[in-house]
Amino acid sequence: MMRQLGQLWAGSLLLWLLLAVPAWLLTGEIALLDTALACGLCLLPMTATLCWCHWSFASAPEDQLAAVMGGTGVRLVVAVAGGIGLFHAVEELHRPAFLLWVVVFYLVTLALEVVLVVRRRNALDAPAARTEQPSS
Repeated sequence: MMRQLGQLWAGSLLLWLLLAVPAWLLTGEIALLDTALACGLCLLPMTATLCWCHWSFASAPEDQLAAVMGGTGVRLVVAVAGGIGLFHAVEELHRPAFLLWVVVFYLVTLALEVVLVVRRRNALDAPAARTEQPSS
């Protein structure tokens, strides 16, 4: 699981670097604030839901469903609602560009998390599938 967390964090930070540097060159230092906050808003709930999914793999199917559905709620509340809350509460962030960065980071980190969870699930299922195959 630590490997998947490392990949999630490394991928998110790489995404931040790839997006923040050009944004900073185009719009100045405010882009660094926007992108860093958007990355943090998305990375924290993604970390929590990745851990939750990892735990649920060894649990009952109901727990796995709860992890998927609950993870969606956690991500939405922290990332999206947090971004909207910051947009309205902090004068410096009251720009549409900040919300756009939150959406971009949300979608990309969500895709990264899904890839990591599916790869982990497939890796856990592979040994079980090999032992269930009848020998010829």
